[in-house]
Amino acid sequence: MVVEDDEDLRFAVVTELAANGLRVDQAGDLATADAAFDRADYACAVLDRMLPDGDAADFVHRRRQHGWATPVLFLTARDTLADRVTGFELGGDDYLVKPFAVAEMTARVLVLCRRAGHGRPSVLRHADLEMDCAAREVRRAGTLLTLSDKEFAVLEFLLTRPESAAERSELIEHCWDSSTDPMSNVVDVVVRRLRRKLGAPELIHTVRGRGYRLAAS
Repeated sequence: MVVEDDEDLRFAVVTELAANGLRVDQAGDLATADAAFDRADYACAVLDRMLPDGDAADFVHRRRQHGWATPVLFLTARDTLADRVTGFELGGDDYLVKPFAVAEMTARVLVLCRRAGHGRPSVLRHADLEMDCAAREVRRAGTLLTLSDKEFAVLEFLLTRPESAAERSELIEHCWDSSTDPMSNVVDVVVRRLRRKLGAPELIHTVRGRGYRLAAS
């Protein structure tokens, strides 16, 4: 994900990253990026520090407090030592001062993407269910399924911990924003839709008093 409000610079960065084999999403402000980060698990995020709706370092810090682990490269014209230290303290993994060489930026991004790749495979599987996180595709017994963003997010979370119970509060924390009422039934509604789309035999099972788990039987 590239978040940059300068359209020309964003185009140059996205073009270079795509030329190096990366699948790239883009945004011009933090609100758009926030919604995207809730929907997808990115290998790396490249963020301009000063955006129209706030400082990206504060934005990253808030997400880090809720367990967000995506590697972050800050792009910024703020070049003092204090600025760089603050960027790292608030959750940045790397810091590149403008103007910069696009080739160097790409090399840094590739390093962060490789680092992220050690933690989790891009394709998740359980029984006859397969999720390609990069392509955002889900198949059951080879059949492509059409899922909403929230359905995809809930299923992705369950797939990262198969056979283990996921509490409703955990699902809300990882798949919804902080304004969602933890006592609401949004998780149950999404799980019902998922069960219908996944079909038989049932893969998502209710764990009484806790939440749900993904299991083949």
